Amino acid sequence: MALLDGRLIAIPSRGRIGQSGVTWVHQGQQRIFEYETEGTVYSVGAVDGEATHFEGYSSSGLNRAIVQHALQNAGLAGRTVHAVSGLPVSTFYRKNGQLRQGTIDKKRGSLKLAVRPITETLPAGIAFHDVIPEALAAWYDYVIVDQEDGASLDGDRLSVPVAIVDIGGRTTDYVVVKDQGIIHASSGSLQCGMLDVKQQVANGIQERFDLETLGEQLVAQAVEKKVVRLHGKDHDVSSLVDDAKREVLERLHAETRRQLGLGVELDQILFVGGGTVALAEYITNWFPNQAIAEHPAFANARGMLKYLRYVCEASDAYSLDSCHRFSLKAATQTQQSCHLSER
Repeated sequence: MALLDGRLIAIPSRGRIGQSGVTWVHQGQQRIFEYETEGTVYSVGAVDGEATHFEGYSSSGLNRAIVQHALQNAGLAGRTVHAVSGLPVSTFYRKNGQLRQGTIDKKRGSLKLAVRPITETLPAGIAFHDVIPEALAAWYDYVIVDQEDGASLDGDRLSVPVAIVDIGGRTTDYVVVKDQGIIHASSGSLQCGMLDVKQQVANGIQERFDLETLGEQLVAQAVEKKVVRLHGKDHDVSSLVDDAKREVLERLHAETRRQLGLGVELDQILFVGGGTVALAEYITNWFPNQAIAEHPAFANARGMLKYLRYVCEASDAYSLDSCHRFSLKAATQTQQSCHLSER
């Protein structure tokens, strides 16, 4: 999440259907929280989360519960917000550039549905929610520069062709922008990201130690630390993690070459996303004209907030009537503004 007050907040997209089944000895140490939406209860936080890489996740109750948990973590309980979130490029656009309007509208409406914390805490409400393509959001972050007296466009960055490679959890997105237009022939999504690394590591651990099941949190820690703790003992799984990353990197590199070629006509190839953080040491020499964005995991979040503040035009206190192709303007926000990331 990126918020109007400058805060950048990240939480794991980790939740599942059903009550937590945990009673906390000390309420201040609570690590699992329950939310109800459309009659279903979800547990979010330190749980073995359900898979989020399924069709329809972006408009699911699981997604809404995780977003509500993020808003609660940001201290927005009882507040109403304007928000922007994203969809993978291939989910937002057809290959010919037409909008997938039904999917966009479903996503836009989903986060406005009520989500109730199953505590005495007040819910955070979303009065307005717009959706833009992931990766394109990072382009907005790249060309719009915040300043003390507002914001300005970086003319040099705006005038040249730029590619964004957004390595996320579920997908890797590609957007090429030239003359403020999206080049759809070189833009799209690959269903591959860091969740594929986790799945391969989980499979490897289960096979090596003859395990039928393995908790999602345990796998996440194994990928991060390259050690898995089983039966009270630590086991080195660095080879499993390295092999999984290598296989995913081969897929990403092949797709990146297919989308962008050698990048000779591009002024800049910018890598963003949480996957870029995890794989940074492996992707340093893919292109001579590449760069990794500052705090790449938050590039989409920052760009969506800039889009909300400077590109959308407010028609009244609770809706933003029109969003222009690209025209920078100051926007007066009467409510807290934020970006909600479901990567």
